[in-house]
Amino acid sequence: MTGRLLDSALDRAVVPGYTRIGYWLRRPGWRTDDPRPGSMAGKRVLVTGANSGLGKAAAIGLARLGATVHLVVRNEERGKAALAELRSELPAAELHLEVCDMSDLAAVRRFAGVLLDRLDRIDVLVHNAGALPPERTQSVDGHEVTVATHVLGPLLLTDLLRPLLAGHAARVVLVSSGGMYTQKLPVDDPDYERGDYRGTVAYARSKRMQVALAPLMQKRWAEDGVTVHVMHPGWADTPGVASSLPLFRTLTRPLLRDAATGADTIVWLSATEPAPLGGRFWQDRAPRPEHYRSSTRETEEERMRMWTWVLSAAGLS
Repeated sequence: MTGRLLDSALDRAVVPGYTRIGYWLRRPGWRTDDPRPGSMAGKRVLVTGANSGLGKAAAIGLARLGATVHLVVRNEERGKAALAELRSELPAAELHLEVCDMSDLAAVRRFAGVLLDRLDRIDVLVHNAGALPPERTQSVDGHEVTVATHVLGPLLLTDLLRPLLAGHAARVVLVSSGGMYTQKLPVDDPDYERGDYRGTVAYARSKRMQVALAPLMQKRWAEDGVTVHVMHPGWADTPGVASSLPLFRTLTRPLLRDAATGADTIVWLSATEPAPLGGRFWQDRAPRPEHYRSSTRETEEERMRMWTWVLSAAGLS
């Protein structure tokens, strides 16, 4: 009981809960909950945005558990550098490099086709690829780039890969952000075409979309035995934070989590047995509320309108 009260207090206080303080206060209760070494042997995992930060840390953590890991990157040269680094650190691991821009829906379709030809199964699909532009940027399909990268591309890729995910309790993990608590579901302006554009707001809006739509993704793929999980890593010191939020990083750096700490729940959701219940929002291995303020709550009608728009924008029925 005391542990649950402490956990809840850390979560609601934000600063201690999202920083390394929260992780280390919660960590002692997980010792019997850690995935076992070798527990991912024979499993195949795809991690998008795996050349740095949380994605690379998740790839390392899953490879250490014995998984075959495919690093999915947008920039091939950076991907090659990350792959060489991981192979040096984990010489016995089976690692593969894949190239796909998750904001480009045609590229996602081509990539899915390649995987369907090459692979016979995927056990875990981690959607970590991210974008936080300083000014409004459109994808090649004409969508605001954070929505394209965080919502449309992941939804499309997962749906196209259903033949590889179906039938063996596969898992999908979307990496969200605690920043989504500040935003309401942008039902009337999903592509952020109105008002003064701010990259951090666009980022948080797209992360709110991930969390709000997770139960509907879960329902869509449930008949295939796939579970869908959304998590946020807290405040982690990653290259993306350094480049996009330099002032925030300067002010909070002593408290920021390292990438491995931020990625812990990604690895846990991918590997723990039995699989956690799908459609929920997680941080530090525990389900979290989707809202803390009534002003951000969406109605079921708004959620379904958003889902209809997302399916159409991704070219899905």
